[in-house]
Amino acid sequence: MLNALFGLLSRDIGIDLGTANTLVLVRGKGIVINEPSVVAIDRKTKKVLKVGAEAKRMVGRTPDNIIAVRPLKDGVISDFDVTERMLRYFIERAHEQVTIFTRPRIVIGIPSGVTEVERRAVYDAAMTAGARAAWLIEEPMAAAIGAGLPITEPNGCMIVDVGGGTTEVAVISLGGMVVSRSIRIGGDEMDQDIVAYMRQRHNLAIGERMAEEIKIAVGAAMPSNNGLTVVVRGRNVKSGLPEEVTVSSNEIASAISGSVNAIVEAVLDTLDDTPAELVSDLMGRGITLAGGGGLLPGLSELLSQRTRMRVDLAEDPLGCVVRGAGKVLSDLDVLRRVSVDLQTGRRSRR
Repeated sequence: MLNALFGLLSRDIGIDLGTANTLVLVRGKGIVINEPSVVAIDRKTKKVLKVGAEAKRMVGRTPDNIIAVRPLKDGVISDFDVTERMLRYFIERAHEQVTIFTRPRIVIGIPSGVTEVERRAVYDAAMTAGARAAWLIEEPMAAAIGAGLPITEPNGCMIVDVGGGTTEVAVISLGGMVVSRSIRIGGDEMDQDIVAYMRQRHNLAIGERMAEEIKIAVGAAMPSNNGLTVVVRGRNVKSGLPEEVTVSSNEIASAISGSVNAIVEAVLDTLDDTPAELVSDLMGRGITLAGGGGLLPGLSELLSQRTRMRVDLAEDPLGCVVRGAGKVLSDLDVLRRVSVDLQTGRRSRR
């Protein structure tokens, strides 16, 4: 009776707690929040000033008394206190009024390669932020569910989830991950590649925000004849004066090639470890590409060339993880099968 009352009064929540962006889905309402994982804090009072998009606009532009913090690095919590405050802010926004009778159940997507300490930090942050109960689900599993892949069938399916801080690769069959890889390379690493390239090739110092804008404007996984260019403004590291240069899509493709190749190698290594019967299934079904990094032009084509398989971009690549987390909230039996045990790091299978 009490559980039924809780179910009526609470709105269960799925969260993709990403390095770059946090997405929040409320069961029955869909995705209600999609904002950068950034928090602006007053250095002196430790008061949270802004969270999300408004905080991101402050990055690199704050006075000495304000700091804009990204509390997650490589898909895991690097600042527990700030993460907890960010989660509380998003939960309250999504849930409108969190009280003892309206505290939500939460499912959070986490990278498959995190440690027990990192898993516990995410769980504790969610509980401290106001959750009634919290479950953790590995991001490739959540992404596969969100992409609509038949994870419970005996035939294999493969998901490649390229996020801001990590890339998750998994072959899934019968509701479990048969083979998986998690590398701490994603969109953020590509931004760093662009920052380094602009300094080395053009003697231009730029920030991460400018690098991200360049990647979105002309980034590509491999050279092409698209003719795209972008004007980049920054500070000349030799003269110290403002300067602007024009860079092409092919230049940026070259700049981020190291990170892109690392992602391709992770996929190839996963295939190399996959049982032959499942490889046969994958050849027929193909590979599904998800995550914000999956939107990088040419990435699906490059993966297809290197794997000799069809690669399809998921319908909503950015929302796959949070939609998957939301779907398992509706089926507790599935949730218990795919959620991660905090002690062993394995799926619960209860």
